[in-house]
Amino acid sequence: MTDRPRTVALIVAAGSGSRAGGAIPKQYAKVAGKPLIAHAYAAFVGHPAVDEVLVVIAADAGDLAAAALGPVRTVTGGASRRTSVALGLAAIEADRVLIHDAARPFVPADAIDRVLSALDSHDGAMPVLAVADTLVRDGVVVPRDGLSRVQTPQGFRVEALRAAHRDWPAGEDATDDAQMVRRLGGSIALVQGDIMLDKVTHPEDFAAANARVAWETRSASGFDVHRLEAGEELWLGGVLIPHDKGLSGHSDADVGLHALTDALLGTIAAGDIGTHFPPSDPQWKGADSAQFLQHAAKLIADKGGRIDFVDLTLICEAPKIGPHRAAMQARIAALLGLGEDRVSIKATTTERLGFTGRGEGIAAQAMATVSLPR
Repeated sequence: MTDRPRTVALIVAAGSGSRAGGAIPKQYAKVAGKPLIAHAYAAFVGHPAVDEVLVVIAADAGDLAAAALGPVRTVTGGASRRTSVALGLAAIEADRVLIHDAARPFVPADAIDRVLSALDSHDGAMPVLAVADTLVRDGVVVPRDGLSRVQTPQGFRVEALRAAHRDWPAGEDATDDAQMVRRLGGSIALVQGDIMLDKVTHPEDFAAANARVAWETRSASGFDVHRLEAGEELWLGGVLIPHDKGLSGHSDADVGLHALTDALLGTIAAGDIGTHFPPSDPQWKGADSAQFLQHAAKLIADKGGRIDFVDLTLICEAPKIGPHRAAMQARIAALLGLGEDRVSIKATTTERLGFTGRGEGIAAQAMATVSLPR
């Protein structure tokens, strides 16, 4: 049996991305909570036909790349896209190569499949989409027949692409690699593209890219209890409340924030508050529970998710929650970066039944709803 060809994906990310505006190159700006380049990198790493992924970056972008991708293999690019691709080609050993623009964050697996399949009979392949809009040049309509929008990843037999780069006229630039291979006699297959492959170029393109993300909604609950003791401060919902007793616990024992933290952790199946902040660890003694809540929120953000709504119910006979509800709502909203209309605070009693009815402790139950990219 013949071994399958070795395939390497080259993600070209050495450009400045200036047309998109912003303080950093667009390939490191976020869509759906993750940098553009991280979406593309994950797509190639996760494809069974791709053996390695190499990222071509600008000379001064090492820190940005590391923050976006972690410890991945990179190579420094050049002043032009053509030079960057050539430097990437020189750094790989492969039979086939996929050249992809980092500014195209979403790479469907079947698009990769179509490009690679075409390499069985062609030197290169590129995904294209038919032009649907009417085109005008200097006020004159240009016929759309035979016109297509070219996308990436473009795939090539490595030796064909290396030869095209080697023999390309010095000083002449090229818009893409398929142009180079075709001009020097190579065969290029056109395969069906995908709207998900559209490029992010201008500031308004980020909104369009976010709209293409498929989201799923998740909800989870949290519950916590702490006992009331004399001599303790009473923290509830991130607010210090005057009372003759306070909640006892290893941290500040804010039962409301603890329940909310567990609800948020539940939406991403990340265990509970004790998993992340064990009560046996002395560093959390007397800790502000706000950091627990923000830790859970960061874990969701790291997955590209967003918190849509949280709901907290405090269960106690005393103190009265009503006078402090607005302050709790504002505090939790600030901690989670939400509008106050996305934070619900409620209170109830147990009609003097049970430990809360006897004033021995306070309970809290919470619900959180988040959206996560699929």
